[in-house]
Amino acid sequence: MAFQRDTSFVPIPPPGEDELPYDDGEPMESERHRKQMDLLIEALDLLWKERDDVYVGGNMAVYFSELQAKKNDFRGPDVFVVLDTVRRERKSWVVWQEDGRTPDVVIELLSESTEKVDRIDKMRIYAKLLRVPEYYLFDPFTGVLEAYALDLATMAYAPVAPGAGGDVASPRLHLGLGVRRGTYHGLEADWLRWLDPEGRVVPTGEEQARAADERARAAQHEATLLAARLAEYEQRFGKLPGGG
Repeated sequence: MAFQRDTSFVPIPPPGEDELPYDDGEPMESERHRKQMDLLIEALDLLWKERDDVYVGGNMAVYFSELQAKKNDFRGPDVFVVLDTVRRERKSWVVWQEDGRTPDVVIELLSESTEKVDRIDKMRIYAKLLRVPEYYLFDPFTGVLEAYALDLATMAYAPVAPGAGGDVASPRLHLGLGVRRGTYHGLEADWLRWLDPEGRVVPTGEEQARAADERARAAQHEATLLAARLAEYEQRFGKLPGGG
């Protein structure tokens, strides 16, 4: 009699990012919310364009348990950063496909419809289940920034006092966060910005292009002044040796 293997107890692997919904089903609250999310992600992507060990995501699903995936009852972070990972395209962040890696930093953009969830439900999940070390809340319309650090003893968030100028440090990213007035994609507002260790704003692509243009114009101006001085000198004293 031939032996037949009993496969009835072979475990079914949990679903991955290709099987799970990757849109959390919640659009950004307003144009300013959407642009604020894009600004934070864009600036970090440009700052770390040479790195392949970090992932920056936003408004995408984060799955941390099979039960939660089945119920699909958790809206993803507005902005999150994961260190010590692989930089690649993802449909969603599935913890059991990422060697257990969870976000190191989460930023939620407050609105009237989401503030209660961000302050209660999400704060509990980020602290007790995902154990996110740094949690930030920012209201794009009031410009109020709040910072929280995870207390490992209580698995709860403790407020972090801002600096003298209202900026806060992100120890995990070796960066800062602060509110700065500016224009992003045609909208002038008080934006939440990443700050480098010297306190300078981490630029967006538009700002990098504008700075490059300003440097080019300054260089052209200097060249024009130098040429004018040279012409004046030669008119008064004759051409310089070797000047042709």
